[in-house]
Amino acid sequence: MRTVTLLLNDSASVTKDKSLREEILKTLGQNGTRVDVRSVKQGANISDLAKSAVKSGAEVVIAGGGDGTVNAVASALIDSEAALGVLPMGTLNHFAKDLGIPLEPARAADIISRGVVRKVDVGEVNGAIFVNNSSLGLYPMIVRGRERKQRLGRSKWTALFWSTLAALRRYPILTMELSLADGKQFMRRTPLVFIGNNQYEIKGFEIGSRERLDGGALFVYVAPKDGAGSLLRISVAALCGIVHPGIDFDFLSTEKLLVGAPGQTIQVAIDGEVKNMAPPLLYRIRPSSLKVIAPATR
Repeated sequence: MRTVTLLLNDSASVTKDKSLREEILKTLGQNGTRVDVRSVKQGANISDLAKSAVKSGAEVVIAGGGDGTVNAVASALIDSEAALGVLPMGTLNHFAKDLGIPLEPARAADIISRGVVRKVDVGEVNGAIFVNNSSLGLYPMIVRGRERKQRLGRSKWTALFWSTLAALRRYPILTMELSLADGKQFMRRTPLVFIGNNQYEIKGFEIGSRERLDGGALFVYVAPKDGAGSLLRISVAALCGIVHPGIDFDFLSTEKLLVGAPGQTIQVAIDGEVKNMAPPLLYRIRPSSLKVIAPATR
């Protein structure tokens, strides 16, 4: 009998929708599968709950929440025999989209029941795992600003809008030394460094998506140090499909990246969560280190 543990975010809509919850549990429990549901409350250490589930014999640990929940569960499952199931219930659900998992929870549960186990890569920075991306500069500042405004009662999207405007007005410029796996080194003054777990689409309406999660490389995008207007121009050009990587911004592929920066700490965004880290920052790809349940065909 297969054992599945569902870590369900206490604030997720499924928790409040009794009929949907029952439908999901019925789907997950097909073929005699035993489903252990654990409600995750605000502030809980999800990684510890996932590790506990693995020790208890769970073959699949399901992250019922957004990309932050997925990150926390994935961090506990790296290089283990347990597979990650994704029940997308967040705002953006990037990881689920790139795996080809439906965003409707009931359909996603069916994928978990009938899908196949795939091995995918994860990124790591100073020991912290990311399944999507990490960034330095503007984006961590925007996230911190959004969190402050949300604590004051603003909605998530309103808080994001005003914190983005505030960050663009301040427009921090970071001085960084980047060292690649092949030994190449260069200095950059930049408002934004983006490090993706595998390659992100940077043109057209598929911008921000990934074709594959098992390419075995980090992709690094470094914005120019010009003003906010230049960054907005590049963003519009990317949406229109006329951006030029290597000309409009630095575009690099590597298995390891060492980022040196002056100062004792630097704000680092990891799958949408911000941490303070002491440089140097060591980024690396960990190929095929995470088992996930994905659609049999995409």
